[in-house]
Amino acid sequence: MEDLVPDEAWQALVLVAVAALGAWLVGVLIGVLVRRLARRSPVAADLSRRGRAPLRTLLVLIAVTVVLDAGPALGGWRDPVVRGLGLALIATVGWLLAVAVHVVADAALARYDVDVVDNRHARRVRTQISLLRRLAVVVVGLLTVAAMLLTFPSARAAGASILASAGVISIVAGLAAQTSLANVFAGLQLAFTDAIRVDDVVVVEEEWGRIEEITLTYVVVHIWDDRRLVLPSTYFTTTPFENWTRKESAVLGSVELDVDWTTPFDDMRTELHRLLEDEGGRGPELWDGRVGVLQVTDAVGSVVRARVLVSAQDAGTLFDLRCHVREQLVGWLQREHPEGLPRVRVEGAGAAPASARGDRRAPAQSATDSSLFTGSSEALERSRAFAGPNQEEVADRDTTPGPPDDDRPARGS
Repeated sequence: MEDLVPDEAWQALVLVAVAALGAWLVGVLIGVLVRRLARRSPVAADLSRRGRAPLRTLLVLIAVTVVLDAGPALGGWRDPVVRGLGLALIATVGWLLAVAVHVVADAALARYDVDVVDNRHARRVRTQISLLRRLAVVVVGLLTVAAMLLTFPSARAAGASILASAGVISIVAGLAAQTSLANVFAGLQLAFTDAIRVDDVVVVEEEWGRIEEITLTYVVVHIWDDRRLVLPSTYFTTTPFENWTRKESAVLGSVELDVDWTTPFDDMRTELHRLLEDEGGRGPELWDGRVGVLQVTDAVGSVVRARVLVSAQDAGTLFDLRCHVREQLVGWLQREHPEGLPRVRVEGAGAAPASARGDRRAPAQSATDSSLFTGSSEALERSRAFAGPNQEEVADRDTTPGPPDDDRPARGS
């Protein structure tokens, strides 16, 4: 091989250019073959698109390094150039490995579709794959830098001394990077404990939003008004927060109205059901049909507080449903029962009692669906979910197995 490399510098440079051109053409040929295979395989198509540049660069660097390394009589400039080409070769290999990591991760992500109704498992897997991809790219980068440093003899000697004092250095580094390492471990914990997932709806710092991105050190929350809240990963492992889509996306929401004591709640309840079930309105497209009740939760002072509970398939739909119900009920009170609007009364001591002002109506039987935890099969099932353990389960918990009577030590022994 040394006989093929001329001693003249310009001739060697011409040979280097020819070798580089030939390697580049080989890379182009490989790309053409891969693109033909990519017609049947999406993974091959992604690999061809991402790996075209690093593969061609790698082949060119190998060809140029082989040619220059075979010409020892080229002068003093050859060794520094070969050293630089070696470093570039290691960096290109790391680049190619990072591309392979991205291709494998994208192929795994493509198997899990989040555009379905029940996508909890898909979102969990996608979150874990995204974090593992980031971690793998970081490891590849560190190994690439380490391989480049080990090409220098002085760096190898320093590495041996560093390994000899690794205990002290690890303690110092751990103290210096305590916060950063805590965030890294918290990010891994979030990914594999399934506490939060990408696209989960959460309430953090009194802000309602969606988990947009989870990294090894921080989490990005997309707030409902298009702001981004960036929180360290340790926030979600040390601070309580609300996850509205932990098990399912369906949620309940309330609408509270302060009305007058004369408000006919049976009529108001009928109007609520009409709003939710009327095919001509927005109710059927927003309401999921699970919960739609009206209850009086407070009656103190000059107003009575009525609370409407409704359910929807997700948090965004629930917000629109609550606004719709609130607006329509206020309009209904204004049109049909203006006397039910909140007001402050001042009556004298000699005022006639309410029973003397007109015939009293017989109390109407409350609807069976006016309760949240009683009155229907769905309400009873919901009540059992929040009832806690029954007496038998409590007794089983209190009864703990102990040693037989014969094995128990005598009192005073």
